[in-house]
Amino acid sequence: MLLQGRIAIVTGAGGGLGRCHALYLASQGAKVVVNDLTLAAAQAVADEIVAAGGEAMAAAGSVSDVDQVQAMVDATMQQWGRIDILVNNAGILRDKSFAKMTMDDFRLVVDVHLMGAAICCKAVWEIMRTQNYGRIVMTTSSSGLYGNFGQANYGAAKMALAGLMQTLAIEGEKYGIRVNSLAPTAATQMTSGVLSDDSLKALNPALVSPGLLALVQDDAPTRAILCAGAGNFATAHITLTEGVYLGDDEQAGQKLIANWDKASDRSRERVPEFGFQQAAQELAAAGAAGPVTVR
Repeated sequence: MLLQGRIAIVTGAGGGLGRCHALYLASQGAKVVVNDLTLAAAQAVADEIVAAGGEAMAAAGSVSDVDQVQAMVDATMQQWGRIDILVNNAGILRDKSFAKMTMDDFRLVVDVHLMGAAICCKAVWEIMRTQNYGRIVMTTSSSGLYGNFGQANYGAAKMALAGLMQTLAIEGEKYGIRVNSLAPTAATQMTSGVLSDDSLKALNPALVSPGLLALVQDDAPTRAILCAGAGNFATAHITLTEGVYLGDDEQAGQKLIANWDKASDRSRERVPEFGFQQAAQELAAAGAAGPVTVR
């Protein structure tokens, strides 16, 4: 069992995908903190883990509440003395076309998905830095990576989580903290009514959870976006093309239109190691020398 003795927190784990995550991590040897909004839901999953011979504790609270998250982290440290894995799974949907969506619904979804993950990461960050080990998983989505009708709020939050992952992975690297994203497709309360019955049957959420093992084990990658559903696993990438240099030209806009195919040619695209590489590439194309200075 690759996670023997590891301590994992899974948010939103009282049912659906989060429950499958918690059960799977426990089956791989991890001691699991099962978080959910209600104690009853969290305790039911924790009891399942214990009944199967594992170790678990329930923690009720909203991921968007700083005090409740801190209380969960404090209780975990008191019980087990460390936190090795954080799976940011908690989420909600408020689907509507953007024309019909209220800003309250937009803000609520961003608050739970993005701010909730940031709050949880912040609560465990210093612990992981001090112990020189940590594995964090963000739950992103194809709705964020590629867009989906009626999910402007959800898509914005999910793409933002990929951005949060990118920076935390860079900042955590020297402290042994690896940060990745999981983009699941699963039959849960959040997808009920969105997909056909046949599709929902194939998309058993338990088939997604094994993807976590690759993302949280000792030799895990960092800054990976793993797409998982129906037993299939793939990776997504945010790339940068080589582009076309047009320089300081009054007709640069018109020339870009004429050279759009060249600017977007993917034959030599790459995945930058950090954001400033875009500026480095642009300065190199312009013939500028020296390091990139950001002001």
